[in-house]
Amino acid sequence: MSNTSLMPSSGKAAVPWWKIPQVLLIPGLLLTGVLATSTMVVLAVNGQDPVLDKEVYERERRAALALEGQARIDALMAAQPAHQGRNHAASPVVPSAE
Repeated sequence: MSNTSLMPSSGKAAVPWWKIPQVLLIPGLLLTGVLATSTMVVLAVNGQDPVLDKEVYERERRAALALEGQARIDALMAAQPAHQGRNHAASPVVPSAE
């Protein structure tokens, strides 16, 4: 059996697949995806927001309600939940004093 069936028609010797840069693009992209996913998981786990203590929030709210005038408004605005403060950043809505 001759070795000519493994040779390309141009007569040059066949190059192993791992030496062709275009072929290495596929595992390279997959590896990049795995690394990016792993990085995002590590960031999500290590950067999670702390759970807020409701008792501390209520104590700070009662202290803010005890104030008067502009100090009261500023303290109530600082104690707004994040979604409320974000949604009304340009025109903050002060929580009711009830």
